[in-house]
Amino acid sequence: MTAKTVDQPEALAQLIARLEALEPDTRRRWGTLTPGAMLCHLADAASSALEQGSDPGRRRPLLRWIGLYAPFPWPRGFKAPQRFDPQVDGTRPGDFEEDRAWAIGTLRAIASAPDDAFRPSHYVFGAMRPRDWRRWAYRHTHHHLRQFGL
Repeated sequence: MTAKTVDQPEALAQLIARLEALEPDTRRRWGTLTPGAMLCHLADAASSALEQGSDPGRRRPLLRWIGLYAPFPWPRGFKAPQRFDPQVDGTRPGDFEEDRAWAIGTLRAIASAPDDAFRPSHYVFGAMRPRDWRRWAYRHTHHHLRQFGL
């Protein structure tokens, strides 16, 4: 079975449908993010995948494979960097529909970005290829949608 990525039209459509099912009052099953904060977190993190950087990062092939391709869900409670945390330095929620459109737009941007548009590394997984970023975008979004039972 091929791993789902955001550049697969059906996988992207499924994520978008799940994001569209999220409501401002959807209850979380774990964590501290509100629905609006989760949308901002997703958009901030996804936007960073397309930021240019020259540091290829440490090589962490085993950690990258486990996090992106192993067939089990991501653990709960992992603390995001402050710049992606809406309660610290990340974008704070505003208009819910605008935040949702931004989160969906960043997924679409990753799905359609040329291979040379991606930053060379992830802060946890190290050196990343474009296919890894597209897989990461799928898994990261899926993880947070599960947080809200979607």
